[in-house]
Amino acid sequence: MATKPVVTGPISTDLKRAMRQLKLGRMLDTLPERLTLAHQQRLSHAAFLELVLADEAHRRDTSSAARRAREAGLDAAMRPDSWDESAAVRYDRALRTDLTSLRFLDGPHGALPLGPVRVGKTHLATTLGHIAARRRIPTLMLRADALFKQPKASRLDNSTEAQMRRLAQIRLLIIDDFAPKPIDATAATDFYELVVARHQRGSTVLTSNRSPDKWLAVMTDPLLAAIDRITSTAHEPIIEGQSYRRRQKPSVDTSPNDRRSSPISQTGGP
Repeated sequence: MATKPVVTGPISTDLKRAMRQLKLGRMLDTLPERLTLAHQQRLSHAAFLELVLADEAHRRDTSSAARRAREAGLDAAMRPDSWDESAAVRYDRALRTDLTSLRFLDGPHGALPLGPVRVGKTHLATTLGHIAARRRIPTLMLRADALFKQPKASRLDNSTEAQMRRLAQIRLLIIDDFAPKPIDATAATDFYELVVARHQRGSTVLTSNRSPDKWLAVMTDPLLAAIDRITSTAHEPIIEGQSYRRRQKPSVDTSPNDRRSSPISQTGGP
């Protein structure tokens, strides 16, 4: 039988009020547990204070990192710890490890996760974004189609220059799903201007299911210089294999009893 937690004394109303006034109210969630631990291990006052303050510091760091990740447009489900190592995909593990260290930002260099659709390119790019957000590195992630819409929309209120300057100054810019379809001349020109503005100033991570030599075919205005600036300073992790997303599909019970009662089996469906 589990023993009930032992609390050395009730948490007074005055203490609760003081903690909330100091914006430490969340500590009240774990304070009874920590008081029990302090009693069981006979912690000194200083050790107990260090313990509860470490809890609060960790909570604030976690909350702050989550907020920065949301503001950066990062998918909360694609964290470094959520990558499925058992997925049937192939990639250079040493390169992935090196990229997650974010040393490439010091170049500044970039990264081009390439490969077929649904093998985990976006997951890798988002993972790099989460790591950067935790380290308080200015980060922004956008789908390529959304990125191309921004300068076009900003022309309506003459804020194009300010918009491009903001994008150019972000230390880590992640562009997801680049060049799946033709890019018109205006978007290609805007992309060129952005690449030039960011060259040797910030790192760009760009995912695509097309290799760089195929990008020109979907640009109505090729802009060789932009492509060269991207590829000449970027790592190219290649991910191949079966769809990484297959593992996310819900499983079904295919026992004989279930098959007999299935509406599909009763109607002769496939």
